[in-house]
Amino acid sequence: MNSPGQEFRAPAVNRGRITGLLIAAGAGILLSWYAYERVTDPLPRLERQREEAVVLRARDLLRGYVALSAELEIVDPLARNRVAGKVYIYPVEDGWQVSGHYRRPGDVFWRPWLMTLDRGHGLRSLKVEDGHPAILARAAGDPRFEALPRAARP
Repeated sequence: MNSPGQEFRAPAVNRGRITGLLIAAGAGILLSWYAYERVTDPLPRLERQREEAVVLRARDLLRGYVALSAELEIVDPLARNRVAGKVYIYPVEDGWQVSGHYRRPGDVFWRPWLMTLDRGHGLRSLKVEDGHPAILARAAGDPRFEALPRAARP
């Protein structure tokens, strides 16, 4: 309590602390708003669905061209395997390009492939590195399909 002759003095306010709290609250609100917008934005989900449809179609086409039996192990943008190598899906002017690797049961080596699809997911070209005689014969009869013998690697 103040004595009758003294002025009342409010406790000193730490302006740095108040400023810090206001900045932290503002940053929290901005971060919350950004996260909300990011979660509710439908465009990334729609793009992912389009890419998944393209990759699934590419798998079917690849199996039709290179599967000699019912089994074929495929690495693509939906089923990655770092040991096999890099894979990608990329939009091009008139459609999509998808790359990956595959191998048949009992094979040690992964075979790379590159496929170009049109906008309707139809095959424009397929290139594989596979020297199997049946695959080379198929490639000779289809201008969209190119099979190259496996290159010598160190």
